[in-house]
Amino acid sequence: MTEPVLSVRNLQVEFASRRGTLRAIDGVSFDIAKGEVLGVVGESGAGKSVTGLSVIGLIDPPGRIAGGEIHLSGLRIDNLPPEEMRRIRGKRIGMIFQDPLTSLNPLYRIGDQIVETIRTHLDLSEQAARRRAIDLLAEVGIPAPEKRIDGYPHEFSGGMRQRVVIALAICAEPELIIADEPTTALDVSVQAQIISLIKRLGRDHGTAVMLVTHDMGVIAETSDRVAVMYAGRVAEIGPVQDVVKTPLHPYAKGLMGAIPTLAGDDKRLVQIPGSMPRLSAIPRGCSFNPRCAFAFDRCRVERPDPLPRGAQSVACHLYDAVPTESAA
Repeated sequence: MTEPVLSVRNLQVEFASRRGTLRAIDGVSFDIAKGEVLGVVGESGAGKSVTGLSVIGLIDPPGRIAGGEIHLSGLRIDNLPPEEMRRIRGKRIGMIFQDPLTSLNPLYRIGDQIVETIRTHLDLSEQAARRRAIDLLAEVGIPAPEKRIDGYPHEFSGGMRQRVVIALAICAEPELIIADEPTTALDVSVQAQIISLIKRLGRDHGTAVMLVTHDMGVIAETSDRVAVMYAGRVAEIGPVQDVVKTPLHPYAKGLMGAIPTLAGDDKRLVQIPGSMPRLSAIPRGCSFNPRCAFAFDRCRVERPDPLPRGAQSVACHLYDAVPTESAA
């Protein structure tokens, strides 16, 4: 069996606060293979971005990785010293943030920023790095890259700035790219272009991609597999077509049922009652039980473990074979 590019096992992330320790990520596990796009979806507060930041080593105090392991191509990286992790970040793991303006320094030309990143991680001369920067800008769809390389971030549109950030993310040929809401700030037509670009780059370069988003349309279009997160846990994970067409977890069913279709029927869209719980008020047992129409007594006292169901895995007592009086 081929070793995954990224392997996360029982990840736990905590934040210290005046009210005590808050657990933002609680036992998250998943793998991403070479060339695969894993979509991570859920409402705001589900823990998607914190999971991505944990992988790349950007959890700052008062947050910390409290348990579990993160392996990059067999190398454990969650316990590396900061300097060693800095060498991995950018070279072996690239990051695409939601707002490109937060990733680009407005005082420097984009070419200088890309060249600096290339030379930090690759043994190239100034001229060779500039040529590579031009090639990268061309690859991500920047017109006239020989001229635009000397432009400043404010001279680019939002979509073009995001393309520059993608060029920065792939400039050192990383094994893994973490894309955190890369299309949220863009209009629909530009979103489609960025989605297509990320998908093509992953395929052409054999790069594993962790795509964090709340948009199921983006997931369905881009991902090979999808992990549905809720309150810091993975509720369901599996091939994207299976999860989209036949979701198992009640939360995943609610997310899919809330997506309008072009079929023209007049059925009301599904509305999930309530909201994501605060970290200081995570319910006992299954964290989704206060919002779940199928919850029974066991759901309120016992946390469900992930259960394999074909190509999918679901953390729900409805699929547990253990007989109970409550489920009867």
